Amino acid sequence: MKIFNDWKTVILFCLTLGLAPFVPEPHIWGKLKWIMGGAEGMQAIDWFDTLFHGLPWLLLIRILIINLLAYIKTSQVQR
Repeated sequence: MKIFNDWKTVILFCLTLGLAPFVPEPHIWGKLKWIMGGAEGMQAIDWFDTLFHGLPWLLLIRILIINLLAYIKTSQVQR
């Protein structure tokens, strides 16, 4: 799917869905702090919410890795 490989779209997803709601802190940040604190009291909906807000960031990491590997591969071929 082209939409998941487009830098601009994935960054837009990260800045909107990945951080929303913004106040008092980005939602994904609060969820990650909750998980790092032991995830006590987290229910299935909280885990789904974490995945929902974290997916854009996972897509961004995926694009970064794919481009880094492609860069390494082309730099080795040029030697």
